[in-house]
Amino acid sequence: MATRKQVNPTRMELAKQKKKLATAIKGHKLLKDKRDELMRQFLDLIRENRTLREKVEAGIAKANKDFVLARAGMEDEEVNAAFIAPRQSVTLDAGIRNVMSVEVPVFEYRTKTADANDIYSYGFAFTSADLDLAVESLSSVFQDMLRLAEVEKSCQLMASEIEKTRRRVNALEHVMIPQTQETIKYIMMKLDENERSSQIRLMKVKDMMLEEEHHYKDKLYNNPDVVVEEVEA
Repeated sequence: MATRKQVNPTRMELAKQKKKLATAIKGHKLLKDKRDELMRQFLDLIRENRTLREKVEAGIAKANKDFVLARAGMEDEEVNAAFIAPRQSVTLDAGIRNVMSVEVPVFEYRTKTADANDIYSYGFAFTSADLDLAVESLSSVFQDMLRLAEVEKSCQLMASEIEKTRRRVNALEHVMIPQTQETIKYIMMKLDENERSSQIRLMKVKDMMLEEEHHYKDKLYNNPDVVVEEVEA
């Protein structure tokens, strides 16, 4: 059972508590809606995260395999020389976007040139096809890796916000709203008691006045000389 707050049982306090209850109920609904929407988007991100992770891990495994094959068919000096002067460069812009009051990261990936062949920083005469495949595999998986990082960080931030929202919903639902309802009941009960007490006091005063009037009339009836004396006076 919820415990009530210690308040003065006045009509002004009753109006204040009723306003507080209405605000709490409205806030509870808004927070529940926010929690439900966060959960929906969080589950979508979890599914995307699983798909991306499988894709990225498979891409990295393939690139590693291709590099192993390339090193098996080339000298270390040849492999190192192939990557001395890269043709392509990458620009990465990091930003944020707001999702239900949660600021999640956004990564934008751009290459210096649009030519797909610029990922190869070497000529094809003295390198193996396995090295080409390894470079292509890493290039194709890079954007998925960025998206995976974005999604995983978003999942962490949204999970934290969901937990905070859940605690606030529970605090309103199980503590604040019941407590305010009990406080309102207490104030109304006290006001009713005070009103009944006032009515009883008024009835007693009225009875006393009627009784005094009755005694006065009896006195006049039993002692008519009192009236004469008063008139002569």
